[in-house]
Amino acid sequence: MKHQLQQKFNEIYHKEAQHAYFSPGRVNLIGEHIDYNGGLVMPCAITFGTYLLISPNQDNVFRFKSLNFDENPEVNVQDSYKKDNDGWFNFPLGVIEHFTKDGHKITGLDMLFFGDIPIGAGLSSSASIEVVTAYALNELFNAGYDKLELVKIAKSVENNFMGLNCGIMDQFAVAFGEKDKAIVLNCDTLEYDIVPSNLGKYVLAIINTNKSRKLVESKYNERVEECQTALKDLNKELGLEYLCAINAATFDKHKNLITDEVVRKRAQHVVEENDRVRLAADALAANNLSEFGKLMYASHDSLRALYEVSGKELDAVVEYAKTNPQVAGARMTGAGFGGCAIALVHQDAFGTFSKELEAYYTDKIGYAPSVYQSLIGDGVGTLLVSSEA
Repeated sequence: MKHQLQQKFNEIYHKEAQHAYFSPGRVNLIGEHIDYNGGLVMPCAITFGTYLLISPNQDNVFRFKSLNFDENPEVNVQDSYKKDNDGWFNFPLGVIEHFTKDGHKITGLDMLFFGDIPIGAGLSSSASIEVVTAYALNELFNAGYDKLELVKIAKSVENNFMGLNCGIMDQFAVAFGEKDKAIVLNCDTLEYDIVPSNLGKYVLAIINTNKSRKLVESKYNERVEECQTALKDLNKELGLEYLCAINAATFDKHKNLITDEVVRKRAQHVVEENDRVRLAADALAANNLSEFGKLMYASHDSLRALYEVSGKELDAVVEYAKTNPQVAGARMTGAGFGGCAIALVHQDAFGTFSKELEAYYTDKIGYAPSVYQSLIGDGVGTLLVSSEA
């Protein structure tokens, strides 16, 4: 892959790339729509991600090239930058803007991006782009940020430059991921534990529904607002900073404070999902994949019925998984509204699982999903640059 990208960089820019970086995508094993509610999530990095090859130029311009998109603009080096419509390059441009506002002089760059993450599938392609750009700029311009600061910069770009009120999970996972391990992250304190993810004879299946969605245009921000309303209602009697500061038992005693039934459902999912992450971490640590799978199914059911961020496509994947005894558990992953589901599938049955799921899904939805097998991989890092294969 690196050799092919180096050749492509040479074709485009007529010179060698001096630096190369990689940042993965992520899946969230459990703990959905928790990150902006101050609770626990359990993401892991995957082996798909974003490659960035880069060289400085003397032309006082940023050249954004991607092998995934037709739009490849050039932006003059300036004192500040603004989002330009909805182009993909706004993600790295927002990172440049943040570095610039922090007082770092970012000079002209020729950049080539390539991602093997399915775009719009809910595997954090945007966070992957943001983090790999921040990591590269930090190294190239000796900005002195530590990894956590880079994560916070990437989140700020998503919130303030792109306009999506997301939490910190995606950026954290693609930066701090470790091979064959999951992260249990407290999104309030940013304290985290690394949990060995011994899947035994099971593999992680990633099922792209092939129904893409743009989160900024979805009801994602609406869910954030609903959670804030629930928190305000609960704080008529409780002094909570986040919804996840209480457990399900405490919520049940005070849920009558939330007068809007829909808002109450949203809060119920958040609080109960946070409890599920704790149980899932214990199950994974004990290699109890049967219990872990049950919690995955319970998570999906809650996201479908209470949080209402699933849909017929994601539901079809989970419906099929429940009929297959070789599947330990399945659920939607990511923000929902389309995108991807994940499943724990016995390794010997993966081929059959893929074929049968494709047939079931196509019959239900009218077109096929894409099914991938992924490992749990490492977070962002530097790649050796070489023109050799």
